[in-house]
Amino acid sequence: MMKVKSADAGVGAMNRRKILQAAEKCFAQFGFKGTAVQKIADEAGLPKTNVLYYFKTKQELYVAVLEETLSLWNSRFDKATVEDDPAEVLANYIAEKMEVSRTHPMASKIFAMEIINGAQNLSGYFDEEHALWMKGRLAVIDAWVKACKLPPVEGEYLLYTIWASTQHYADFSAQITRLRGKKMTKSDFEDATKQVVKLVLGGCGLSVPENFEV
Repeated sequence: MMKVKSADAGVGAMNRRKILQAAEKCFAQFGFKGTAVQKIADEAGLPKTNVLYYFKTKQELYVAVLEETLSLWNSRFDKATVEDDPAEVLANYIAEKMEVSRTHPMASKIFAMEIINGAQNLSGYFDEEHALWMKGRLAVIDAWVKACKLPPVEGEYLLYTIWASTQHYADFSAQITRLRGKKMTKSDFEDATKQVVKLVLGGCGLSVPENFEV
């Protein structure tokens, strides 16, 4: 009996993963309004009833995709303290954000479209959690400044700059491809990451850590 339950759980997890991956692709391409549950089901290769078994509504599925995107952005920066080296923390944070842009560009695009459209599908829970995260990270940056580990900078604008610089490679990948005449490779992303780290840290009066690797 336990083996049957375990097998059922495995199938359920696999179906949820298929549905979320299909939804991510459809929402990125057609947006929330332009995506039908049937379209997601077709992309996942599953009956529509299966999709609605795991996710009762399109709204529920869309929010699940947004939550997946937020989980991808979890970083070592989340647990950074004043004792840490700001150059190392910020360099690694930038590298992590760039890697997500390379490996999950559709997720980033969905999140960007949601924000551009007024973030109506993001819950109050998200607003509270995001605000708490921001408050905590700004406190760490301010503590670095007070400890003379970081020249005076406005932490809020520093984070906006990092987000804009890194997520650009996912959200505006079509523009980059047209300007370059080809898609960026993994090697190109590594070069871009080094440049973004150099530019951001340089703007903060910091040097790139000698042990930093992409």
